[in-house]
Parts: sequence; C-alpha cells; structure tokens
Amino acid sequence: MLAWHVIATTYGFWLPNDPRGSGSAYVGRIELLEFGRATKIDARRSVASVPHDAAWRLKAKQSLKYPPVRLTGAQARAVGRGFGLACREGRYVIHACSILPEHVHLVIARHERPIGRIVGHLRGRATQRLAAEGLWPDARPVWGRKPWNVFLDTPANVLRAIAYVEANPLKEGKPAQRWRFVTPYKAS
Repeated sequence: MLAWHVIATTYGFWLPNDPRGSGSAYVGRIELLEFGRATKIDARRSVASVPHDAAWRLKAKQSLKYPPVRLTGAQARAVGRGFGLACREGRYVIHACSILPEHVHLVIARHERPIGRIVGHLRGRATQRLAAEGLWPDARPVWGRKPWNVFLDTPANVLRAIAYVEANPLKEGKPAQRWRFVTPYKAS
C-alpha cells in the first residue's frame, strides 16, 4: 500500500439513502427514513455521476436537522490551514488536496496510523480553525459521518488519484489549488 485517496464530505452532502448508493448501513435520522432505507454499496469507483432524481435528493436534504454545509472560499482556506497544522503534528505526507464547497479530496501517503485516525485528526483541526477564525460560530457539524477511503497500491494508481484530485476544482469551475502542506509524489 502506497497511499489513500480520501473523499470527506461536508454535512448533508451525501445522504445514507442516496439513490446512487452510499457507504452507510443505516439511516440514523427518523426524518430521512421517509426517503428510503440506507443504500449501502461497496463500489470501488465513484458513483457521483450516476443519474438520479435530484429533486428527491434536495427534498431529503431539507429534512435534515441542520442545513447542508457549503464551505465558502474563506472557510475552505481555514480548512486548509487546519489540515496543514494536522500534517505537521502527525507528520502526514499529503500528495494532493482539493477543498471544495461540499467535499474534500486528499491523497495521503502510507502512515503508521490508521487512515480513520488521520482523517479524524485532519477534520478535527480544520473544524478548530474554522471556529478560531470566527468562521464557524456554533455547534453544527461541519463534516459528514464516514469518509470514503480508497487504497492505492501502485505508483500508477497514486499518480491517477493525484491527477483526479488536482482536476476536481477545475471541474467545478474553480481555480487550481496549491496548498503549502502538499508534498509532490516521487514514484520509486
């Protein structure tokens, strides 16, 4: 194993009963149950582009306890500063990062810590930065529950994931992102 491609969503972006499938085995909010049971899948590829009923998805999001989170540019920069702090503290090597309004993509090099703990550390420091900078003034959740972690086991897979992550902002009509905590990948 060389690295992980991690996709962490903001609160309300990807619901446990999304018609395209999700990583969730249950629906935790009673209000969401009227939109169906959990749609657990174990896809190895993204299902984001699978056609679905967008009106259904919007109606389901309106039943959430809090409004779905969409990070502003200032909030995204604070998230990046939080990620940078976590990288220094945990000595994580990140080869690519894109922070978008509703989700984050990271390519994280293999590390002695489990990927779940690394992602928890990154998201925790990001949330702390948002609060410290006055950009998240209350106790609403910033992040969705379970990130999607994809195992990258060859240099070609790592390079492909890096290219995908770096292109992600451009797909959303945003400028390319350059973060100080990102370390270029060198295939050995």
